Amino acid sequence: MTEAPTSGFSAFAIEPFPEVRTGDDLASTITDALTHAGTALHDGDIVVVASKVVSIAEKRYVALADVTPGADAVALSARIGKPAEIVQLILDNSTEHFLATERGPIIARHTLGHQLTSAGIDRAGREGAWLLPTDPDASASALRDHLMAATGVTIAVVIADSDGRADRRGATAISIGAAGIAALRVTQHDGKRQEETLTDLIAAAAGIILGQRGRGAPVVILRGVAYTGDGHGVAAMLHHRP
Repeated sequence: MTEAPTSGFSAFAIEPFPEVRTGDDLASTITDALTHAGTALHDGDIVVVASKVVSIAEKRYVALADVTPGADAVALSARIGKPAEIVQLILDNSTEHFLATERGPIIARHTLGHQLTSAGIDRAGREGAWLLPTDPDASASALRDHLMAATGVTIAVVIADSDGRADRRGATAISIGAAGIAALRVTQHDGKRQEETLTDLIAAAAGIILGQRGRGAPVVILRGVAYTGDGHGVAAMLHHRP
C-alpha cells in the first residue's frame, strides 16, 4: 500500500529514564518516565525502544560461567580475539555466519532471521551477556497493548537493535520487532515504485538520539511520521523467516 508522504517529523528521548532491571514492567517504566518528564504520548506517535532494555525486562541474561565453548568456538575465538563463551553464544543463536574481515566482526544470521553483528549478543560486563528477545514482534505487540491501555492513545512500537554492516566500519540501528505499523511501505514518484523498509528507517532516525553506548535514554518518541498500522511485524519482511 502506498503511504501518505511525510514532510517532517520530530523526535525526542524520554529523559530522565531510570535504569531498567531484570523483570521490570517496561510499559509502567515508560509511562512513569513520561509523567516525570512532564510529557505524554499522542495519537500516531511511534515509540522506539532499544532492544537491550526489552531483553533485560524479559530476563534474557546468560552467565558466561554456564557456557561451555565447543571446538569451533575455541578456534574462532583464537582467530578473532573474542571470548570463546561469547563466540559459542553467537553460534548457538545463529544458523550461519561469516567474518567481515580476517579479524572479524562476526556477521551471523540469527535464528530469528535477522543478519546481525555477533547475532545480536550484547556483553553484560565480564561475566554475562544479553540475548535478543525471544520474539521481538510479540514483545513490541505486548508493550504497545500495555502502553495504549495506560494512556488511551493509539501508537506504534518499534524495537531497535544496533547493528554493524559487513561492508563498512561502525554501527547503525535496525528494527527487529514492531507492532501497530506496517514494516514495509511503498513510495511512488514519476512512474517509479519503491518498496522501503519503513521500520528500519524509523529505527535509524531514533538511533541518532539513542546512540550506541552510555546514552542512558533507551526510549525515543517519533511524532509526525505517516504510516499504516498492521499486525504483521518485522518478521513478515524477512527473506529468511524463523
